[in-house]
Amino acid sequence: MGDPPLKKEKEPSYSAFTQQQLPACKPLLTPIVVVIVFFTLGVVFIPIGAIALSASRSVVEVVKRYDDHPDCTRCLSAEGVIGECSSNSDRDESLYNTVNGTGYNCTIEIEIEDKMEKPVYMYYELNNFYQNHRRYVKSRSDEQLRGEDPSSSVIGEKCDPKKYQNEDNEEETDIINPCGLVAWSYFNDTYSATRTTTGGDASDVVIDETGIAWKSDVDDKFDDYKATNFNNIPEVRGGGEMGGDKTVNKDEHFIVWMRTATLPNFRKLWGKIDMDLEKGDKLTFVVSNRYNTYRFSGKKKIVLSTTTWLGGKNDFLGIAYLVVGAFCLSLGLVFLAIYLKNPRNLGDASHLSWEKAKRKNLG
Repeated sequence: MGDPPLKKEKEPSYSAFTQQQLPACKPLLTPIVVVIVFFTLGVVFIPIGAIALSASRSVVEVVKRYDDHPDCTRCLSAEGVIGECSSNSDRDESLYNTVNGTGYNCTIEIEIEDKMEKPVYMYYELNNFYQNHRRYVKSRSDEQLRGEDPSSSVIGEKCDPKKYQNEDNEEETDIINPCGLVAWSYFNDTYSATRTTTGGDASDVVIDETGIAWKSDVDDKFDDYKATNFNNIPEVRGGGEMGGDKTVNKDEHFIVWMRTATLPNFRKLWGKIDMDLEKGDKLTFVVSNRYNTYRFSGKKKIVLSTTTWLGGKNDFLGIAYLVVGAFCLSLGLVFLAIYLKNPRNLGDASHLSWEKAKRKNLG
Protein backbone atom coordinates (compact mmCIF):
# COMPACT_ATOMS: atom_id res chain seq x y z
CA MET A 1 0.00 0.00 0.00
CA GLY A 2 1.20 3.43 -0.80
CA ASP A 3 1.49 6.37 1.58
CA PRO A 4 -1.72 8.26 2.21
CA PRO A 5 -1.99 11.52 0.36
CA LEU A 6 -0.79 14.53 2.35
CA LYS A 7 -3.57 16.64 3.67
CA LYS A 8 -3.46 20.03 2.07
CA GLU A 9 -3.20 22.76 4.67
CA LYS A 10 -5.95 25.30 4.59
CA GLU A 11 -4.69 28.60 3.34
CA PRO A 12 -5.60 31.53 5.59
CA SER A 13 -8.28 33.72 4.26
CA TYR A 14 -7.23 37.19 3.25
CA SER A 15 -8.07 40.02 5.58
CA ALA A 16 -6.78 43.51 6.07
CA PHE A 17 -6.03 42.66 9.71
CA THR A 18 -3.87 39.60 8.97
CA GLN A 19 -2.06 41.45 6.17
CA GLN A 20 -1.51 44.48 8.45
CA GLN A 21 -3.23 46.76 6.00
CA LEU A 22 -5.65 48.45 8.38
CA PRO A 23 -6.10 52.15 7.73
CA ALA A 24 -3.91 54.26 10.00
CA CYS A 25 -2.88 57.83 10.45
CA LYS A 26 0.46 58.30 8.76
CA PRO A 27 1.35 61.96 9.12
CA LEU A 28 4.19 63.39 7.12
CA LEU A 29 6.71 65.14 9.33
CA THR A 30 7.44 68.00 7.00
CA PRO A 31 9.61 70.97 8.05
CA ILE A 32 6.53 73.18 8.42
CA VAL A 33 4.84 70.62 10.71
CA VAL A 34 7.97 70.47 12.89
CA VAL A 35 8.09 74.26 13.16
CA ILE A 36 4.38 74.44 14.05
CA VAL A 37 4.78 71.74 16.76
CA PHE A 38 7.69 73.53 18.44
CA PHE A 39 5.98 76.92 18.27
CA THR A 40 2.79 75.44 19.74
CA LEU A 41 4.69 73.86 22.63
CA GLY A 42 6.46 77.14 23.33
CA VAL A 43 3.27 79.20 23.21
CA VAL A 44 1.51 76.77 25.59
CA PHE A 45 4.37 76.12 28.05
CA ILE A 46 5.52 79.71 28.61
CA PRO A 47 2.16 81.07 29.92
CA ILE A 48 1.74 77.99 32.13
CA GLY A 49 5.23 78.53 33.53
CA ALA A 50 4.57 82.22 34.14
CA ILE A 51 1.31 81.46 35.98
CA ALA A 52 2.91 78.71 38.11
CA LEU A 53 5.91 80.91 38.97
CA SER A 54 3.64 83.82 39.86
CA ALA A 55 1.59 81.58 42.16
CA SER A 56 4.75 80.31 43.87
CA ARG A 57 6.14 83.82 44.34
CA SER A 58 2.87 84.94 45.96
CA VAL A 59 3.39 82.45 48.81
CA VAL A 60 4.62 84.13 52.00
CA GLU A 61 7.10 81.95 53.85
CA VAL A 62 9.16 82.47 57.01
CA VAL A 63 11.92 80.04 57.99
CA LYS A 64 13.76 80.13 61.33
CA ARG A 65 16.50 77.71 62.35
CA TYR A 66 16.56 77.07 66.08
CA ASP A 67 18.91 74.16 66.87
CA ASP A 68 21.85 76.60 66.88
CA HIS A 69 19.97 79.44 68.62
CA PRO A 70 21.84 80.61 71.76
CA ASP A 71 18.84 79.83 73.97
CA CYS A 72 18.66 76.28 72.54
CA THR A 73 22.37 75.44 72.82
CA ARG A 74 22.79 75.69 76.55
CA CYS A 75 24.84 72.90 78.06
CA LEU A 76 23.60 71.08 81.12
CA SER A 77 26.24 68.94 82.77
CA ALA A 78 25.56 65.78 84.74
CA GLU A 79 25.83 67.87 87.91
CA GLY A 80 23.14 70.25 86.64
CA VAL A 81 25.48 73.14 85.86
CA ILE A 82 24.38 75.24 82.87
CA GLY A 83 27.10 76.55 80.57
CA GLU A 84 27.82 77.20 76.91
CA CYS A 85 28.09 74.40 74.38
CA SER A 86 30.94 74.80 71.94
CA SER A 87 30.36 71.71 69.81
CA ASN A 88 27.65 69.34 68.66
CA SER A 89 29.09 66.56 70.83
CA ASP A 90 28.66 68.78 73.91
CA ARG A 91 25.08 69.60 72.90
CA ASP A 92 24.43 65.90 72.31
CA GLU A 93 25.62 65.05 75.79
CA SER A 94 23.68 67.95 77.30
CA LEU A 95 20.35 66.62 76.02
CA TYR A 96 20.96 63.32 77.81
CA ASN A 97 21.87 65.14 81.02
CA THR A 98 18.44 66.75 81.27
CA VAL A 99 15.80 65.21 83.52
CA ASN A 100 14.89 61.80 82.03
CA GLY A 101 16.38 62.96 78.74
CA THR A 102 13.37 65.17 78.01
CA GLY A 103 15.38 68.18 76.82
CA TYR A 104 14.73 71.77 77.84
CA ASN A 105 12.66 74.73 76.70
CA CYS A 106 14.07 77.59 74.66
CA THR A 107 12.46 80.73 73.23
CA ILE A 108 12.56 81.68 69.54
CA GLU A 109 11.23 84.92 68.09
CA ILE A 110 9.99 85.24 64.51
CA GLU A 111 9.01 88.55 62.92
CA ILE A 112 6.42 88.54 60.13
CA GLU A 113 7.76 90.58 57.19
CA ASP A 114 4.67 90.34 54.94
CA LYS A 115 1.01 89.79 55.70
CA MET A 116 0.10 86.10 55.91
CA GLU A 117 -3.54 85.30 55.30
CA LYS A 118 -5.12 82.36 57.08
CA PRO A 119 -4.74 79.49 57.16
CA VAL A 120 -1.02 79.71 57.97
CA TYR A 121 0.63 76.29 57.93
CA MET A 122 3.36 75.47 60.40
CA TYR A 123 6.01 72.89 59.55
CA TYR A 124 9.14 71.59 61.18
CA GLU A 125 12.08 71.07 58.85
CA LEU A 126 14.93 68.60 59.30
CA ASN A 127 18.19 68.68 57.34
CA ASN A 128 20.69 65.87 56.87
CA PHE A 129 18.20 63.20 58.01
CA TYR A 130 18.10 60.30 55.56
CA GLN A 131 14.61 58.87 55.89
CA ASN A 132 15.10 57.41 52.41
CA HIS A 133 17.83 55.00 53.51
CA ARG A 134 16.92 51.46 52.46
CA ARG A 135 17.46 49.89 55.88
CA TYR A 136 15.55 52.68 57.62
CA VAL A 137 12.52 52.51 55.28
CA LYS A 138 12.25 48.71 55.62
CA SER A 139 12.42 48.77 59.43
CA ARG A 140 8.68 48.84 60.22
CA SER A 141 5.71 46.48 60.51
CA ASP A 142 2.59 47.66 58.72
CA GLU A 143 0.69 44.64 60.05
CA GLN A 144 1.48 45.76 63.58
CA LEU A 145 0.40 49.33 62.85
CA ARG A 146 -2.92 48.05 61.49
CA GLY A 147 -3.58 46.37 64.84
CA GLU A 148 -2.75 42.83 63.78
CA ASP A 149 -0.62 40.60 66.00
CA PRO A 150 2.27 39.38 63.87
CA SER A 151 4.49 36.62 65.16
CA SER A 152 7.90 37.23 66.67
CA SER A 153 9.56 35.90 63.52
CA VAL A 154 7.72 38.43 61.34
CA ILE A 155 8.60 41.26 63.74
CA GLY A 156 12.21 40.16 63.78
CA GLU A 157 12.37 40.13 60.00
CA LYS A 158 10.67 43.48 59.40
CA CYS A 159 11.60 45.59 62.43
CA ASP A 160 15.28 44.80 62.80
CA PRO A 161 17.19 46.31 64.61
CA LYS A 162 14.46 47.86 66.84
CA LYS A 163 12.16 44.97 67.67
CA TYR A 164 12.65 44.28 71.41
CA GLN A 165 12.93 46.76 74.23
CA ASN A 166 15.72 44.68 75.71
CA GLU A 167 17.69 42.98 72.96
CA ASP A 168 19.06 40.48 75.50
CA ASN A 169 15.55 39.39 76.46
CA GLU A 170 13.60 38.42 73.36
CA GLU A 171 10.25 37.74 75.01
CA GLU A 172 6.75 38.37 73.67
CA THR A 173 6.14 40.86 76.48
CA ASP A 174 9.26 42.77 75.45
CA ILE A 175 8.23 43.43 71.82
CA ILE A 176 8.18 47.11 70.89
CA ASN A 177 4.86 48.19 69.42
CA PRO A 178 5.12 50.02 67.06
CA CYS A 179 8.52 48.59 66.27
CA GLY A 180 11.23 49.52 63.77
CA LEU A 181 13.62 52.39 63.19
CA VAL A 182 11.03 54.69 61.58
CA ALA A 183 8.77 54.64 64.64
CA TRP A 184 11.66 54.60 67.12
CA SER A 185 13.09 57.86 65.71
CA TYR A 186 9.73 59.69 66.05
CA PHE A 187 10.22 63.47 66.12
CA ASN A 188 9.31 64.84 69.56
CA ASP A 189 10.02 68.58 69.69
CA THR A 190 6.87 70.51 70.64
CA TYR A 191 5.88 74.14 70.17
CA SER A 192 3.63 76.80 71.64
CA ALA A 193 3.43 80.43 70.54
CA THR A 194 2.27 83.89 71.51
CA ARG A 195 1.67 86.82 69.17
CA THR A 196 2.64 90.44 69.78
CA THR A 197 1.14 92.98 67.38
CA THR A 198 2.75 96.23 66.28
CA GLY A 199 0.54 97.97 68.85
CA GLY A 200 2.01 95.88 71.66
CA ASP A 201 -1.01 93.64 72.27
CA ALA A 202 -0.07 90.08 73.19
CA SER A 203 -2.20 86.96 72.82
CA ASP A 204 -1.78 83.20 72.62
CA VAL A 205 -1.65 81.60 69.18
CA VAL A 206 -3.80 78.53 68.75
CA ILE A 207 -2.05 75.92 66.63
CA ASP A 208 -4.56 73.37 65.36
CA GLU A 209 -2.77 70.01 65.33
CA THR A 210 -5.72 68.01 63.96
CA GLY A 211 -6.37 67.12 60.34
CA ILE A 212 -2.67 67.19 59.45
CA ALA A 213 -2.40 63.53 58.41
CA TRP A 214 -3.85 61.89 55.32
CA LYS A 215 -7.37 60.61 55.96
CA SER A 216 -6.55 57.30 54.26
CA ASP A 217 -3.64 56.80 56.66
CA VAL A 218 -5.76 57.53 59.74
CA ASP A 219 -8.67 55.32 58.63
CA ASP A 220 -6.89 52.38 57.01
CA LYS A 221 -3.22 52.14 57.98
CA PHE A 222 -3.17 52.81 61.74
CA ASP A 223 -5.34 51.09 64.32
CA ASP A 224 -6.79 52.39 67.60
CA TYR A 225 -4.41 50.83 70.14
CA LYS A 226 -1.92 52.06 72.72
CA ALA A 227 1.81 51.80 72.15
CA THR A 228 3.78 49.41 74.37
CA ASN A 229 7.50 49.37 75.22
CA PHE A 230 7.85 52.40 72.98
CA ASN A 231 10.62 54.94 73.77
CA ASN A 232 9.95 54.67 77.49
CA ILE A 233 13.55 54.13 78.63
CA PRO A 234 15.47 57.45 78.67
CA GLU A 235 18.87 55.81 78.21
CA VAL A 236 17.93 54.23 74.89
CA ARG A 237 15.18 56.56 73.75
CA GLY A 238 15.26 57.20 70.01
CA GLY A 239 12.63 59.92 69.80
CA GLY A 240 9.15 60.74 71.08
CA GLU A 241 6.71 58.80 73.23
CA MET A 242 2.99 58.21 72.84
CA GLY A 243 1.93 58.44 76.43
CA GLY A 244 -1.30 59.05 78.29
CA ASP A 245 -4.56 58.10 76.61
CA LYS A 246 -3.30 58.82 73.09
CA THR A 247 -3.55 55.84 70.76
CA VAL A 248 -1.57 55.25 67.57
CA ASN A 249 -4.24 56.39 65.12
CA LYS A 250 -5.05 59.44 67.27
CA ASP A 251 -1.47 60.72 67.22
CA GLU A 252 -1.44 62.48 63.86
CA HIS A 253 2.10 63.76 64.39
CA PHE A 254 3.22 60.13 64.55
CA ILE A 255 1.26 59.26 61.40
CA VAL A 256 2.82 62.20 59.54
CA TRP A 257 6.28 61.08 60.69
CA MET A 258 5.70 57.51 59.49
CA ARG A 259 5.18 58.73 55.91
CA THR A 260 8.90 58.79 55.11
CA ALA A 261 10.48 61.59 53.09
CA THR A 262 12.29 61.11 49.80
CA LEU A 263 15.11 63.61 50.33
CA PRO A 264 17.43 64.19 53.32
CA ASN A 265 16.10 67.75 53.73
CA PHE A 266 12.35 67.67 54.33
CA ARG A 267 9.40 69.35 56.01
CA LYS A 268 6.51 67.79 57.85
CA LEU A 269 3.29 69.53 58.78
CA TRP A 270 2.93 70.30 62.48
CA GLY A 271 -0.30 72.31 62.55
CA LYS A 272 -2.40 75.18 61.21
CA ILE A 273 -2.86 78.73 62.50
CA ASP A 274 -6.36 79.91 61.67
CA MET A 275 -5.72 83.66 61.89
CA ASP A 276 -4.18 86.37 59.73
CA LEU A 277 -0.68 87.46 60.67
CA GLU A 278 0.00 91.11 59.89
CA LYS A 279 3.27 92.62 58.77
CA GLY A 280 5.34 93.54 61.81
CA ASP A 281 3.76 90.97 64.14
CA LYS A 282 6.17 89.02 66.31
CA LEU A 283 5.60 85.38 67.17
CA THR A 284 7.41 84.06 70.21
CA PHE A 285 7.75 80.27 70.12
CA VAL A 286 8.53 78.23 73.21
CA VAL A 287 10.25 75.14 71.85
CA SER A 288 10.80 71.93 73.78
CA ASN A 289 14.23 71.15 72.39
CA ARG A 290 14.29 67.36 72.68
CA TYR A 291 15.07 65.85 69.31
CA ASN A 292 18.78 65.18 69.10
CA THR A 293 19.98 66.42 65.71
CA TYR A 294 23.41 67.23 67.14
CA ARG A 295 24.45 63.59 66.95
CA PHE A 296 24.19 63.50 63.13
CA SER A 297 25.00 67.20 62.46
CA GLY A 298 21.43 67.93 61.44
CA LYS A 299 19.43 71.15 61.52
CA LYS A 300 15.98 71.95 62.88
CA LYS A 301 13.80 74.77 61.61
CA ILE A 302 10.35 76.26 62.13
CA VAL A 303 8.56 77.11 58.88
CA LEU A 304 5.45 79.28 58.55
CA SER A 305 3.88 79.35 55.11
CA THR A 306 0.73 80.30 53.24
CA THR A 307 -0.46 78.30 50.23
CA THR A 308 -1.99 78.88 46.81
CA TRP A 309 -3.98 76.71 44.39
CA LEU A 310 -0.61 75.20 43.41
CA GLY A 311 0.48 74.41 46.97
CA GLY A 312 3.42 75.84 48.88
CA LYS A 313 6.42 77.79 47.71
CA ASN A 314 8.23 75.92 44.94
CA ASP A 315 9.64 77.77 41.94
CA PHE A 316 10.88 74.63 40.16
CA LEU A 317 7.68 73.80 38.26
CA GLY A 318 7.26 77.32 36.87
CA ILE A 319 10.94 77.63 35.91
CA ALA A 320 10.86 74.20 34.25
CA TYR A 321 7.87 75.17 32.07
CA LEU A 322 9.50 78.48 31.14
CA VAL A 323 12.80 76.84 30.21
CA VAL A 324 11.16 74.12 28.12
CA GLY A 325 8.86 76.64 26.43
CA ALA A 326 11.74 78.99 25.58
CA PHE A 327 13.78 76.04 24.29
CA CYS A 328 10.93 74.92 22.01
CA LEU A 329 10.47 78.44 20.63
CA SER A 330 14.19 78.70 19.96
CA LEU A 331 14.23 75.38 18.11
CA GLY A 332 11.18 76.43 16.12
CA LEU A 333 12.94 79.62 15.01
CA VAL A 334 16.11 77.71 14.10
CA PHE A 335 14.20 75.16 12.00
CA LEU A 336 12.19 77.92 10.33
CA ALA A 337 15.36 79.82 9.41
CA ILE A 338 16.99 76.68 7.99
CA TYR A 339 13.87 75.89 5.97
CA LEU A 340 13.61 79.40 4.55
CA LYS A 341 17.29 79.44 3.64
CA ASN A 342 17.39 75.95 2.11
CA PRO A 343 13.84 75.02 1.06
CA ARG A 344 13.21 71.49 -0.09
CA ASN A 345 10.15 70.24 -1.91
CA LEU A 346 8.45 67.13 -0.60
CA GLY A 347 9.56 64.08 -2.55
CA ASP A 348 12.42 65.91 -4.33
CA ALA A 349 14.73 63.09 -5.43
CA SER A 350 17.47 65.45 -6.56
CA HIS A 351 18.95 65.42 -3.05
CA LEU A 352 19.55 61.66 -3.08
CA SER A 353 23.21 60.64 -3.18
CA TRP A 354 22.98 58.68 -6.43
CA GLU A 355 21.18 61.52 -8.17
CA LYS A 356 23.91 63.90 -7.04
CA ALA A 357 26.54 61.44 -8.34
CA LYS A 358 24.73 61.16 -11.70
CA ARG A 359 24.66 64.94 -12.11
CA LYS A 360 28.33 65.11 -11.23
CA ASN A 361 29.25 62.49 -13.86
CA LEU A 362 27.16 64.19 -16.50
CA GLY A 363 28.61 67.56 -15.60
